[in-house]
Amino acid sequence: MVQLLTLLAGVPLGAGAHWALARRSRRERHRGTDVELATFRTLHTASLAAPPLRAGLTEDTARKAVRRLRPLLGTPAMCLTDEHTALAWDGAGEHHRPEAMSKAAQVLASGRPQLVEVDCPDPSCPVRWAAVAALEVDGRVLGTLAAYGPEDSPVLVRATGEVARWVAVQLELAELDRSRRDLIEAEIRTLRAQISPHFIFNSLAAIASFVRTDPDRARELLLEFAEFTRYSFRQHGDFTSLADELRSIDQYLNLVRARFGDRLEVALRVAPEVLPVALPFLCLQPLVENAVKHGIEGRPERGRITIAADDAGAEARVVIEDDGVGMDPDRLRAILRGEGGPSHGIGLGNVDERLRHVYGDGYGLVIETGVDAGMKITVRIPKYQPGVRISPPPGPRA
Repeated sequence: MVQLLTLLAGVPLGAGAHWALARRSRRERHRGTDVELATFRTLHTASLAAPPLRAGLTEDTARKAVRRLRPLLGTPAMCLTDEHTALAWDGAGEHHRPEAMSKAAQVLASGRPQLVEVDCPDPSCPVRWAAVAALEVDGRVLGTLAAYGPEDSPVLVRATGEVARWVAVQLELAELDRSRRDLIEAEIRTLRAQISPHFIFNSLAAIASFVRTDPDRARELLLEFAEFTRYSFRQHGDFTSLADELRSIDQYLNLVRARFGDRLEVALRVAPEVLPVALPFLCLQPLVENAVKHGIEGRPERGRITIAADDAGAEARVVIEDDGVGMDPDRLRAILRGEGGPSHGIGLGNVDERLRHVYGDGYGLVIETGVDAGMKITVRIPKYQPGVRISPPPGPRA
């Protein structure tokens, strides 16, 4: 009997042990091989260091980045410099930071990596050698990356050079982002300049026509004009709310209707839940102006512009449609490529470029048109996008 109980007791114990071993084996397989885990850790560490560097090379970004970069090389210390200053030090031996620029001097001058000996009277300090590599962008050395260790190691020099090249790529992307932002800001200034001579002259002429016949109407139009120009020429950042953009468009169309009278019909349909959505400043107004200027002005009969803003789940969808003269699709593609010439303005191409810059290539303008077929422009705006925040509104109405 004792023997039988012992045998029976051994069955579940053996099955349980087998199940536990199988479960651990599956868990280890899910974790991946040592090579896969090492690759993941390296890529994850690099991904954490990239965002600060994409903002450029400053003391703040260098401090955040160097903390993430040092584990890539596994050295006791690391230093990031620009052309003039040791921006950040991470790890042991920070008493060597004041001499970092002297160790980096030859690399800044030549652009070639160096292995430099570091004198230290402290026997417990692990900093004895520095592998220094240049951060080179477009042929210009912007700074250096120095990895400090206890011994001279040609392998460390090569590894430091590879990490420095990766850092330089991030800095080059930061330069491209900055150049693109500068270009977009210049295009916004150009849009404002376009609004100024053409629209202001026509609006003031329309207001003047009502001064004697309908002074109250003239006064209201003058207030609309003041509000519209205050919004269009404001200096309060890159983003606004859909509500503010549509309010400015309504003011613009009131002034346009004062000129066209019954020749222009406007229909506006807006879902209230999309009004707080943030979008690039002066993003929709050029599209409406395009509908007026190139769609309605070119025909003698009555024209209609429809503006609809709908809730589309995670996005707001804005559709601007006119029944005007339309455009040849090939000509439209040329304009979006920037080949339309100054007479066609930059409104459509500017808006398309800015939308793609902020939200990605999947959020460019969708335009349906044809000769004598009007034009329909669809804009999709994510309700949430990292970095997109509504800027403060312009001053209150007088």
